Amino acid sequence: MDPVLSLLMASSESESLLERAYEDAVERADGPDASRAKILDAAYEQFCRTGIQRTTMEDVARRANVSRITVYRRFATKDALVEQVVRREFRRYFDRFLSDIERAGTAADRVVLGFVSSLRAIRGNPLIGGLIETEPDLIMPSMVNDGGRTLAVVREFVAGQLRREQRAGDVPAELDVDLVAELMVRVTGSFLAIPSRLVDLDDDAQLATVARRFLVPLLEPSPHRLDGAEPA
Repeated sequence: MDPVLSLLMASSESESLLERAYEDAVERADGPDASRAKILDAAYEQFCRTGIQRTTMEDVARRANVSRITVYRRFATKDALVEQVVRREFRRYFDRFLSDIERAGTAADRVVLGFVSSLRAIRGNPLIGGLIETEPDLIMPSMVNDGGRTLAVVREFVAGQLRREQRAGDVPAELDVDLVAELMVRVTGSFLAIPSRLVDLDDDAQLATVARRFLVPLLEPSPHRLDGAEPA
């Protein structure tokens, strides 16, 4: 895989882009550097227009109306620039997700809204969704061939939301939140990775029906555990 695209799901540091994007969203971390933000905006627009691989640092500088030196002063390499642009897009996804589920009154409604919001936000993103649609052979392997790291990060995010529901008394305390989160993430990921001829992914009402019929029942604890032990 192209090393630039591999940055979409992992980085050279201990945390993945998804992990840091989520932390940014929760902490509402913002950079005060206006020039840096201008370059990120320009890079995002250029990536959406011509793709990541065909975009040069000179293209970004020209679109941002700054010198190439200014771009390199903020981002030492193209890989560093790509990482920050994609991280910002994932942060926007987490921001949108957290905002959407706040509108729901019950845990079941939050599951439905979260499912619909996730598919809409990712598929509708000109950069991330565009790559999934136009270059699936490049981006999808980076999501599934990383030893499960990407899935684990998103699962932890969903499991964290379910634990909040438990603490609030909105889902049963004996619910296996990690397993439920994994199932929810795998269902959502499959719709992103493999086009459906049965479910219209552009129809929010249909997606909501799927979530309410098949995902909401997961909030009921199973009488059996994976390890064979009886629930407490």
